[in-house]
Amino acid sequence: MQNKGYGKLYLIPNFLSAENPNNFLADYVRDAIKHVKKFIVESEKGGRALIKKLETDVPLPEAELFLLNEHSNKNETYKLLEVLQNGCDAAIISDAGLPCVADPGSDLVALAQQKNIEVIPLPGASSIFMALMASGFSGQSFVFYGYLPIDKPLRAKKIKEMEKDAITKNQSQIFMEAPYRNNQLLEDILKTVAPNTRICIACNISSPESWIKTKTAKEWMAQKPELHKKPVIFVMGA
Repeated sequence: MQNKGYGKLYLIPNFLSAENPNNFLADYVRDAIKHVKKFIVESEKGGRALIKKLETDVPLPEAELFLLNEHSNKNETYKLLEVLQNGCDAAIISDAGLPCVADPGSDLVALAQQKNIEVIPLPGASSIFMALMASGFSGQSFVFYGYLPIDKPLRAKKIKEMEKDAITKNQSQIFMEAPYRNNQLLEDILKTVAPNTRICIACNISSPESWIKTKTAKEWMAQKPELHKKPVIFVMGA
């Protein structure tokens, strides 16, 4: 049962492409958080960009922003919980896509659940699932790994494990990398997997430069795309 004395925690999806942000922001989302004054953001710049587009009833200068990202510690997360326990509604915003999915926020949501604080996820786009949808791989069985190990031997081991699961389990393997390391990751994939292993590369999803292609490793090796500093989701499948 939800605790009536506490505020509600909204999870607000961000837009995927800066070129057409309004395409991602449903009126339902705008209406749900019009009254919210306190925002928990991954970065102040990214948070303010979305709040401006949401057109809330609260003037942007009056919105109160709290940082929650990979540098935050447990004590800071508990302090954010106090905002909700004091009866104020708050909203989590990630820099892109869905809060708590390959983005910070899950620790605060876990604490909110423990305290019976109502958590309200709002609908929005996910580049992870959009890539899977367009890959041609299984949507019945899949796993999202997030970022692979940076250490080369560990990364090669993980890639081989994913390749085995993709083939033996018909399980789609979804993963990503920091945009400035995309080319390096692709190179490591192509050096590690069998030539006929299929890989989907989903680049710049929903932007005017968007493209999503599924090819064998041998085909990608023959014509490697330039992925440096571009948002990319990789999917490996059977």
